[in-house]
Amino acid sequence: MLDFYLDPRSGVPYYRQIIDQIRFGMATGQVKIGEQLPTVRALAVKLQVNLNTVTKAYKELEIQKILETQQGTGTFIGSVKVEVSAKERRAKLKSLCEEFVNAAAVYGISPHELADELKQYKGGKK
Repeated sequence: MLDFYLDPRSGVPYYRQIIDQIRFGMATGQVKIGEQLPTVRALAVKLQVNLNTVTKAYKELEIQKILETQQGTGTFIGSVKVEVSAKERRAKLKSLCEEFVNAAAVYGISPHELADELKQYKGGKK
């Protein structure tokens, strides 16, 4: 199950962040075909957003056949295989790096220091 989160500082609309998280979750195997997603209401409450925000994300993914909604039972991951293009992965990496470097700069940490630390980082352990 995905642990949804929204970043109000990213400049990306919330519905788009929800879509991206579902797509990346599918591409990386975090969510499987047939897995049930939270209801629109439950996700809206969790993320503290308007119901229409989640509805818009789910509807767009339904149009793309990525999600399937079954009346009375819920919304499920569809059988369409989702792959994230190299360009899309690169753009996401760039965005994450910019956010990370900016946050570190607040504490006086240089990009060089970050790079040194990342070189030592191994899957959650140093």
